[in-house]
Amino acid sequence: MHSELVEKATKIRQDIIKMIGLAGSGHPGGSLSCADILCALYFKILYVDPKNPKMKNRDRFVLSKGHACPALYAVLAEASFFPREKLWTLRKLGSSLQGHPDLRRTVGIDMSSGSLGLGISTAVGMAMAGKMDGEDHHVYSIIGDGESQEGIIWESAIFAAHHKLDNLIVFLDNNGLQIDGKTCDISSLEPIAQKWEAFGWQTFEVDGHDFNQIIEAADKAKKVKEKPSMIVAHTVKGKGVSFMENKVDWHGVAPNKEQVRQALLELGVSEDELDE
Repeated sequence: MHSELVEKATKIRQDIIKMIGLAGSGHPGGSLSCADILCALYFKILYVDPKNPKMKNRDRFVLSKGHACPALYAVLAEASFFPREKLWTLRKLGSSLQGHPDLRRTVGIDMSSGSLGLGISTAVGMAMAGKMDGEDHHVYSIIGDGESQEGIIWESAIFAAHHKLDNLIVFLDNNGLQIDGKTCDISSLEPIAQKWEAFGWQTFEVDGHDFNQIIEAADKAKKVKEKPSMIVAHTVKGKGVSFMENKVDWHGVAPNKEQVRQALLELGVSEDELDE
């Protein structure tokens, strides 16, 4: 049991709710669903240094489902890439923390993303470049299940397998919901793991809220040779907030003040802290 990661993930979820509530806009559902994956990446898996965020031999990370950036921003702040106070400027005019990641403005962002499918394709390019340059770092990415209906996802999958990019590890945040409803009703992805296997990837399936499973799968993926790896993480949209869990309505809607209060109480913030 990774108790320190559980504590960090709870804090990350608190910050996600606060940020989006203050901004009055954002995507809470998918940010909450991938929070545990991001915590595992930045505190147990990635080789990165907040004091030297552009060091050449660092691991790279691309959030392909860029609308979930509140989770990434909260993790980067927790990892000391920038002061936590910046989180409360989310989506504000002139802020470095906009509604999608921008590598030109935000420390710790390796690639701008937002147009669905472009993040993973860039991650594939980064992995290819690493191979060509003889470097030994890994490139990681998180994609969404709704995003996986994009054709560019599968073009990227073909290219990565063809070029045997074993330095590429991708997580699928498989929460079952997208902006218009259930993925299975809109354009079913199943059997998703077998699809990635058929495209030539080494595939793993995990509970995306179980740190032991996430870290173990990533460790195994690092040892795979001549294949990219896909870790299908089964998650809950809105994880941690009862009235948001598995509710498609919370894909891209900010909570009001009362909902923020209720969510934070559920996430362990005390009444006294809320009244400060």
